[in-house]
Amino acid sequence: MTERIVKLSDASATQMLGIDLGRSLTAGSVLLLTGDLGSGKTTLVQGLAQGMDIEDSIVSPTFTIINEYFSGRLPLYHLDLYRLSNAEVDDLHLESYWLGLETAPGIVAIEWAERLSYLPEDYLRIELTYDVVDGRVAKISN
Repeated sequence: MTERIVKLSDASATQMLGIDLGRSLTAGSVLLLTGDLGSGKTTLVQGLAQGMDIEDSIVSPTFTIINEYFSGRLPLYHLDLYRLSNAEVDDLHLESYWLGLETAPGIVAIEWAERLSYLPEDYLRIELTYDVVDGRVAKISN
């Protein structure tokens, strides 16, 4: 497992990290996003979408659970598991998104990914935290 720490000075830096990822990730990529409320998960996904040339407004799917965007270079599947229990998450069979069983291959970004009891074989985990000394930090591992 490789790990990289990225210091993010503000929301713009968080969004820029997302833009860079959106430009470089390929179909089938899965991002597991973790961090407290307000840590920048949705901001990162907004940048991701921008880097994928998606012009739609990106909002957290807290109540809808899944937002799908098809207007960019690849589909983006944005999931938010915040309001769900682990059992409810299991019942959704979200693996169909990263296995491409019922959807076109794209990029899957999952907020509150710690609620998944099963993980894809390959993924990029991004843990967003805030440190009083360092500010916002993204710990990226795969």
